[in-house]
Amino acid sequence: MSSEQNPTTNTADDTGAGTAGPRPGRVTAAAALAALEGVALVVAGVWLLVLGLTSDPSDRKQAVTGGITLAVLALLPLLAARGLYGLRGWSRGPAVITQIMALPVAYNLLQADSVAIPAGIAIGVVAVASLVLLVHPATTRALGIRGPGRADEPGA
Repeated sequence: MSSEQNPTTNTADDTGAGTAGPRPGRVTAAAALAALEGVALVVAGVWLLVLGLTSDPSDRKQAVTGGITLAVLALLPLLAARGLYGLRGWSRGPAVITQIMALPVAYNLLQADSVAIPAGIAIGVVAVASLVLLVHPATTRALGIRGPGRADEPGA
């Protein structure tokens, strides 16, 4: 009874993946971490932008450019989070790219002799945790991603 009611209407419209069933917790957690990274980038970008506009004119250009860059970079994890939450298969790529870009940032912050070390630890932990969640087989199945040479499997 429920298998005839759900697949065509609810799953294709709500999830986009075309698979029946609820959203796995791993995918929800990965979406939440990506959203957290996106929001953090927006906040850092706005903070840098405000700091640049209110500080010394010699540093203004660099701070404004950095703030705008961070705000634009925030689009990638935010779009990935929305796609993951909607179980869209395309969203795993941008989410993985975001995490791979975050790892060198975390490493550089860990090399600093300042208060940036805790930020580096936090960024590194979030990036590694997100990568683990994103490459987990349950996430791959939920997003409808098949490996190379598996196009002939049922549901392709």
